[in-house]
Amino acid sequence: MAYSKNPDKKKIATLIATHKKHQKTLEPKTIFAQLKKGNKTALSESITLLESSKIDDQKKAQEVIQNCLTFSGKSIRIGITGVPGVGKSTFIESFGLYLISQGKKVAVLAIDPSSEKSKGSILGDKTRMVNLSVHPKAFIRPTASKGSLGGVAQRTRESILLCEVAGYDVILIETVGVGQSEIAVHSMTDFFLLLMLAGAGDELQGIKRGIMEMADSIAITKADGKNIKSANLARSQYKSALHLFPLNANKWSPQVETVSSTENIGVEKIWKIVLDFMKLTKLNGHFDLNRKNQQLYWMHESIKDQLMTNFYAEKSVTKKITELTSLLNQDKITSKEAAAKIVSLYKKTKI
Repeated sequence: MAYSKNPDKKKIATLIATHKKHQKTLEPKTIFAQLKKGNKTALSESITLLESSKIDDQKKAQEVIQNCLTFSGKSIRIGITGVPGVGKSTFIESFGLYLISQGKKVAVLAIDPSSEKSKGSILGDKTRMVNLSVHPKAFIRPTASKGSLGGVAQRTRESILLCEVAGYDVILIETVGVGQSEIAVHSMTDFFLLLMLAGAGDELQGIKRGIMEMADSIAITKADGKNIKSANLARSQYKSALHLFPLNANKWSPQVETVSSTENIGVEKIWKIVLDFMKLTKLNGHFDLNRKNQQLYWMHESIKDQLMTNFYAEKSVTKKITELTSLLNQDKITSKEAAAKIVSLYKKTKI
């Protein structure tokens, strides 16, 4: 069978036209206009721009963010964490569907651990939140951590602003539940929920990790069937443990409840706790103070990030690193000495 060497020009022209049309939809003004209408496609594409490493995409993303600033800040931001296996995704689906039944629009920004090979998301939260993911009033975005500190995606905080402009009332940020991710998520949310399992040896471990000091509420999960008794016991233990901690600056006393996500029991109590927390902190001014402090925190984090990016983008630095790596491998120089030489070189190139 003979094949034509000439490509189908009509098909190529159609593909080019489609590509150009799609590129127009990625213009900041177009994306922002669609965001305000609650367009999910625009929201997904704007977050994709945020996550892109391309300079042009980053410029577009920041322009969109700049337009969003005066329209954001109206949602309730809830951080949710817990050890793997505690049932975070199951709880979030149950909680999210409950919130929707109360007239809310819910966005879920789930931080997945990255695959070491592909650097892509390996948990796939949409596949674990089947009912919530297809609901018209819900938006779920799994984001691969790509090896960032504690598994927290670099642009999650900016994604929150985009979701708010798109009209989402409640934004749930799920952590991978390991490392320093809890600290980062705590610094971008209004309310921090810690999920714990009863009788799994996590009680004392949770206290030692210091995560309980950050928690505004603790929910004992899988409180159903044979687990009800142990869940209630764990609830009492956590309530007693929390009394040992000093009162938070916002004057809020962390609450403990039991929940069964599979049977939709207790999720309404968690929402009531959130509302009580919001009422108290808005009255005493800590809600606004917390958000201002968070902005300051993320400014400094952005400075660190930009300095690191610029540092490793310097050709003389990467060349010097290669040279000193060889000396390090031959034990002819210490790590600290090598670092000092590299930083010294960077300073000279910037003076």
